Amino acid sequence: MEFKDVLAYYSKPQVRDEITAYCSGRWIALEGIQRSGGRAFLRYTRKGAPLTISKPEDIDMLLNRFKFFKPRTFYASVNLYEKLENQDDTGKSSNIVSSTPIWDVDADLETWEYALKASEIIVDRLEKEGISRSVYLKWSGRGIHIHIHERAFSKRILEKHNPLDVSFSIVEYILKKTKSQLIELAEKTPLKGERPLRVENKMDIKRVFTAPLSLHRQLDLCCVCFKPNAICDFSPEWAEIERFHHDPSWRDYEDGEGDDLAERALAEIGGYDGWAEAPRRKHTYISAEKRVAETLTSSYRKLGRFQVMGLLQAARYYLIKGDIERAKSFGLNRAIFYAWAKRYARDRLTRGGSRLGAGRTRPSEVKAEQIGNETAYLSNNGWFIIGGTEQSPRDYDLQIARRIEAASIPYNEAWKAAIKYLEGFSRDVLLDQQRFYREAYLPVRDKFHMIVDRMSKMGRQRTLDGY
Repeated sequence: MEFKDVLAYYSKPQVRDEITAYCSGRWIALEGIQRSGGRAFLRYTRKGAPLTISKPEDIDMLLNRFKFFKPRTFYASVNLYEKLENQDDTGKSSNIVSSTPIWDVDADLETWEYALKASEIIVDRLEKEGISRSVYLKWSGRGIHIHIHERAFSKRILEKHNPLDVSFSIVEYILKKTKSQLIELAEKTPLKGERPLRVENKMDIKRVFTAPLSLHRQLDLCCVCFKPNAICDFSPEWAEIERFHHDPSWRDYEDGEGDDLAERALAEIGGYDGWAEAPRRKHTYISAEKRVAETLTSSYRKLGRFQVMGLLQAARYYLIKGDIERAKSFGLNRAIFYAWAKRYARDRLTRGGSRLGAGRTRPSEVKAEQIGNETAYLSNNGWFIIGGTEQSPRDYDLQIARRIEAASIPYNEAWKAAIKYLEGFSRDVLLDQQRFYREAYLPVRDKFHMIVDRMSKMGRQRTLDGY
C-alpha cells in the first residue's frame, strides 16, 4: 500500500471521526518506517510534547508533520489524561482521569477462530461479573482486543482508586478466573502461522493499542469494532479496507456498570504493579506455543524498593508515635514521595523536607504533623496526603502489604522484622529524615528479604529451644 493510498484512506470522514472519537484525551503514537527500513514509533513532537488528537484535522497535521516516516498506524494509550502538555504529564498518576481495561488476544489469520473462542471465554466471564453493555471488541488485523468502556466506572470508584489500578486489576482478575478455560483452549490450538494464540494482560502506564479504523502496521487491513452480540457473525473480512464492517456503538456504556467488578478485582489483585519503584512482575498470559499459563510472580522472596520504603517508614512512624493505622498511612505516603522525588526531583532529597507536600499551594488551614524534622500533611480524614490524594490504611494494605505477600513473604513476618531492624537504631536516626534514608533504608533496600529470612529463622530457633 503506497503512502498516497494511506493518505487517501485517512481522508475518509468516517475513518477520521472514529479515530478522533477514540483518541480524544489519550496519548497518541504513530508507526511508520525509518530510512533504514526499521520501525519508527513516534510519540512526541520535537519539543517533547506528547502527540494528541482532539479533532479530525489533527490527523492530517500528524500525517503531514511526520511524512518523512510515512506513518500508517494510529495507536492510543489505555489511559485518558487531564492534560498532555509535556513529557512528564504521561507518567503522573494524578493526571490519569480514566483508564480502559483491555485484554490482548494475539493470533494469526490462520488461527483467528481460536482468538474468537478465547474472546468468548473472557466476554462470558465479564457477563457473569455483571458487565455487558460497556463491552466491545476490536479486530486489529491479527488478533482481538477486548475493551470495557472507561466510563463504565463511576466517579465514586475513581475518586477512591487510581483509574489504572482499577483497569489493571480487572484485566488480571478476569484472566485468573478464566485461566483454566484458556489453557484448555490453548492446548487445542494448532501451532500454525507466525503468531500462535496468546492471551495476555498488557496493561501498562505507557501501553497503547490500535485505534478504531486505523490501518494495521503491516497488513492491508483496518481495525474494526464490534459488540459481543456479533461474535458469532464475525469474520476477518470485516477488516478489509475497501468494505470494512465497523460498529460505532463501541461508544455505548452504562455508568457504574463496572463498579462492583472493580471492587472485587482490587481486593484480590491490589492494583497496578508498575508504579514508581514497584517490582516489575510478569503479567498473566496464556500461550498456545508454550502450552502454559504464566501468572504474576516476583523474584522469590525479593521485595521491591517501593514496598521496602513503605514498610520501613510505617515501622519508623509506629516506633515514634505508636499509632498503627496512622503508621500505615505515613508509610505509603513516604514511599510515594520518595518515588516521585527520584523520578522528578532527585536533588530535593538532599535539601530536607517534603517539597511535594499536598500537591498544591498550602493554605494556612491545611493540617500537618511533625515527625522529627519532617513535615507531612494530613487530609480532613486524618490520613496523610500527597499530590491531592490521601493514603489510607486500606491503600497501604493493597499497595504495600499485599505486594509483600505476593513476594511469598508473610506480611506479619516482614512487619516484625522491620520493627526489630529499626529498634537497632538510635531515636536520633528515626527522627531525622535524611539520616533515616541514608543509614536505615539505603543499606537494605535491595536485600530486606534477607533480613526477614534471618529473623524468621531466629524466631523459629528460639521456639525450638523453648521446647
